[in-house]
Amino acid sequence: MLHLLKIDLKKLIDYRTFWIICGLYFFTLILGAASGMEFLKWLGRTIEGFGQNININRIPLYHFPDIWQNLAWSAGLLKLGIAIMVVISITNEFTYRTIRQNVIDGLSREQFLISKMLTNLLLSAVSMVLVFLIAVVTGLIYSPVFDYPYGFTGIAFYPAYFLEVFAFLSFALMLGVLLQRSGLTIVLLLNSYLIELIIKENIDNYIPGVVPFFPLESIMNLVPLPFARYAFQEIRDYVTFGSIAIALVWTFLFNYFAYLKLKKSDI
Repeated sequence: MLHLLKIDLKKLIDYRTFWIICGLYFFTLILGAASGMEFLKWLGRTIEGFGQNININRIPLYHFPDIWQNLAWSAGLLKLGIAIMVVISITNEFTYRTIRQNVIDGLSREQFLISKMLTNLLLSAVSMVLVFLIAVVTGLIYSPVFDYPYGFTGIAFYPAYFLEVFAFLSFALMLGVLLQRSGLTIVLLLNSYLIELIIKENIDNYIPGVVPFFPLESIMNLVPLPFARYAFQEIRDYVTFGSIAIALVWTFLFNYFAYLKLKKSDI
């Protein structure tokens, strides 16, 4: 397995676009996740009456244990950036025929796909660790106290976030294998949520309860929107087994469909 990962990483290490996109992704991830309170303070200074009506320092955006879910959800919005890199990586294999060379050199199609999956796992793990470290640092800065073990309530959202990123990268990988053209695949990826939203809006009235089983909906359900609690609305502040199971099934299907297409493709 480690050998297959090294093969794929060796292709990416010398690829400048990979470093640019990943660098922008991780920089945006750090900046976006860590600057929420500063953004609220800026709003308080800029918008007349905002700071007077709301005590910004009392919003527990970065307080333990709220911070775990808040940052996991916010970071999940940025996963599209790294998914574009996955699309470029897999479609370049077809464009420049490197997949053909890999097969000629003795790598099976299954091993080629596994190498891509392992890279997705690595990117997902790095994202999770980075967001976790941001949560720990900003939580210690902004939290008035750290109450153990209550402060760790909600830390389960980080394995869920890992699965969210990996599932979405698997979706991007599948699209790249199916279409094999970077431009078309990226356009479809960018519009995938809108396409699913249109389908959901039209099917929900006819088949109630089916919406949570949609692929992208199931991925988003892993870490539900947390900020409604600050408007005194009830939220789900825990990870459910059902959401994990549905997302795992779709993750398996994304990679399996990619395998079926790769197995039949003329490379």
